[in-house]
Amino acid sequence: MPLKLVAWRQTLSEKAKQDKKYRFYSLYSLVTHPDTLKWAWKLVRRNKGAPGVDRVTFKQIEQQEGGVERFLGELEKELKGKTYRAKPVRRVYIEKENGKLRPLGIPTIKDRVVQMAVKLIIEPIFEADFNDCSYGYRPGRSAQDAIRSIQGHLKDGKNEIYDADLSGYFDSIPHDKLIECLRMRIVDGSVLRLIRQWLKAPVVDATEKGKPPKVTRNDKGTPQGGVISPLLANLYLHWFEVVLLKELKREHLAAGIVRYADDFVVLARELPDTLKAFIEEKLEGWMGLRINREKTRCVNLKEEGQRLDFLGYGLRYYRDLQGRPWKYLNVSPSPKAIKRERVKLKAMTNKRQCCTPIPELIVRINRQLRGWSNYYGHGYPRQAFRNINHYVEERLIRHLNRRSQRKYKLPGGLGYHQQLIKLGLIIL
Repeated sequence: MPLKLVAWRQTLSEKAKQDKKYRFYSLYSLVTHPDTLKWAWKLVRRNKGAPGVDRVTFKQIEQQEGGVERFLGELEKELKGKTYRAKPVRRVYIEKENGKLRPLGIPTIKDRVVQMAVKLIIEPIFEADFNDCSYGYRPGRSAQDAIRSIQGHLKDGKNEIYDADLSGYFDSIPHDKLIECLRMRIVDGSVLRLIRQWLKAPVVDATEKGKPPKVTRNDKGTPQGGVISPLLANLYLHWFEVVLLKELKREHLAAGIVRYADDFVVLARELPDTLKAFIEEKLEGWMGLRINREKTRCVNLKEEGQRLDFLGYGLRYYRDLQGRPWKYLNVSPSPKAIKRERVKLKAMTNKRQCCTPIPELIVRINRQLRGWSNYYGHGYPRQAFRNINHYVEERLIRHLNRRSQRKYKLPGGLGYHQQLIKLGLIIL
């Protein structure tokens, strides 16, 4: 990051921390500065991603006459001349494990660069306000940190848990209320106008071939897939945290909150019905969001057989294996997480991969396994890792034997396990 941009972000953060009611009014010049735009391009380019509705790719921008320098120069001119207009968002759908589709909005590369520039400038302001109980999409924080926080609350005896599930959170945030949240800290009209453009940008849905695309106007929500959307989503739920923490203090309840984006749990020694009613009224009545009643539940982990699934981890109490009279908290990949990983590995080793050279296939699998083990390395994952190791070997043995009409011939003295390791397969 350029030193000038580092200094700006540090100054904004310090001012926001010193004066919690200060409203920033001169930010647009920092957003449109060449150093900000250049770094925003680098971050967006690093994230890769598909093109938007204009179908312009990174490669096309880099290979055009003048390349990236020309692209950024023209963008700076548009922003400073106030002629920049956000393009519609291309919507695609990703299949979830339950068979339903999750909408994903893809802005154009130009819009992503401007969103990143705005995020670079306003993020340190709101980071100064965000609570310690929030972990998702924040610098220096991770899902594992959120799990550690839950473990800490459980250790303190807060075993009654309200596990909330919000329906389509990113698509249901009311624009007017979100803008009011932004105005609590930002009164720079030019920056707010940019954000309004992205919120109001039409959505173009992919349709069947030969039919015109379906275009819808937005009156709520921020596209899941937009660069700035995670920050805006965090900001909106931050104010729910504020009122909930005040309520816990007012009622003298020993309770805590752990939130990762729109997934959150409230942990307490005792969860009164009045607190549950307060949470639901604030989320639905005050904030205009929707609670998924089927997935939202209350659980007491001290009860036999109860488990909390959060961010792919499963937390439950098990009897001590050494025969001691107490239970220990087991933290490991949840059954759903293991099932999802097996589905991915099965797709990577299906019949369509018959022509893929074994070394290349193992490199891909190793990359997948490393990513999965890095995420789920916290807690006690050994049994889950054994499950995945066994499944990978089973799939690869089947793969080796169907590449030819003849059974795969193992080198002398080696079994399949040793041969797969010799070919480079990693073991979790």
